[in-house]
Amino acid sequence: MNEIKELLTNLGISSAAAVYLANIVMIVGIAVICVLANFVTKQVVLRIVTHYIRNNRFTWDNYILERKVIQRLCHLVPAIIISYFSRSFPAYEDLILQGVAIYLIVVAILVLDALLSAANDIYSTYEISKSRPIKGYIQVVKIFVFIIGGILVVSSLIGRSPLILLSGIGALSAVMLLIFKDSLLGLVAGVQLTSNDMVRVGDWIEMSKYGADGDVIDISLNTVKVQNWDKTITMIPSYALISDSFRNWRGMQNSGGRRIKRSLYIDMNSIGFCTPDMIERFKKIHLLEEYLLDKERDIERHNVENEVDRTVPVNGRAMTNIGVFRAYVERYLEQHPAIHQSMTRMVRQLAPGETGLPLEIYAFTNTIVWAVYEGAQSDIFDHLLAVAPEFGLRVFQNPTGGDMREMLGTLKS
Repeated sequence: MNEIKELLTNLGISSAAAVYLANIVMIVGIAVICVLANFVTKQVVLRIVTHYIRNNRFTWDNYILERKVIQRLCHLVPAIIISYFSRSFPAYEDLILQGVAIYLIVVAILVLDALLSAANDIYSTYEISKSRPIKGYIQVVKIFVFIIGGILVVSSLIGRSPLILLSGIGALSAVMLLIFKDSLLGLVAGVQLTSNDMVRVGDWIEMSKYGADGDVIDISLNTVKVQNWDKTITMIPSYALISDSFRNWRGMQNSGGRRIKRSLYIDMNSIGFCTPDMIERFKKIHLLEEYLLDKERDIERHNVENEVDRTVPVNGRAMTNIGVFRAYVERYLEQHPAIHQSMTRMVRQLAPGETGLPLEIYAFTNTIVWAVYEGAQSDIFDHLLAVAPEFGLRVFQNPTGGDMREMLGTLKS
């Protein structure tokens, strides 16, 4: 500064004007140096570092680059230059250093924010991240970083120790609790969700209260993001998963089989004893041939041992069309290629009602892929609905317009 003033004075400029011009020249010079340093840092040094990171065998440093940790560190260079030249302005040196300190705090906050995000990205590459996500904890740390950074900025502005500000936070604790209520609830919920392994990224959950039915794609401090099957996104508060009930389909996905639990409703007026002609016809069905022969011998032995008078149909034991049909369905499921044979499989009757006799199929497919599961389930019931009349059974259905027209046509004739 003195050299510039002396040079300007030698050029014939008055001392007062030389002081102002020297300040202007110095400010412009510092600005030019900062711009050049910033250009060299970002266009030369940063490119060299980026090339090295992109071409080494490590992958974790790529996330640091993508989160712009290094790019944000480049902002420190102009601040260091300004701090170095601050002694050229003795009257404003303290003010300049104060501004530089605030700037460095802001840059440090941004660097830590990016570094924490990169740490979460790196952790997400490991399989354990699905069962033990840390995004919520990272967000809590970020909150503390921003709070501490804000305290340091305010203390720099007022020129007081940050400990004085920290001592006054106790009085604001109630206000802080209200402001960060959701974050605190989310933190507690996140700890419980993680420690109890209640939900993971990738789980299929169903929560009708919030209209959620799909895959969990993100777990953060305050919310759990669910992508529904219609591709919409539902945001659920983290603490709602603790306070409310939800269904997690992970057990089904891990088992390798998905349950079929659906009923055929049989018209009870079509249920009756099998006639000899019906039994002979049923014996031609490959799945029933062995069953019918064993059943006939068993029934015959029982009736002979108990001297049953079979001239009356209700005496003794006899086969019914619904019983034979149930045996057919059991054997059909047993040989079906889409049914998981090592998991529960049964065909049972439920309590009859106004819609007929429910014949429930309870089994598991050997796939959890939704489209394949629905296709297998539809194929099974397509067949059973079509084959039921072969056993003299009618599937219950409320009268339709076609039924009414047929009835009216019969009455007219």
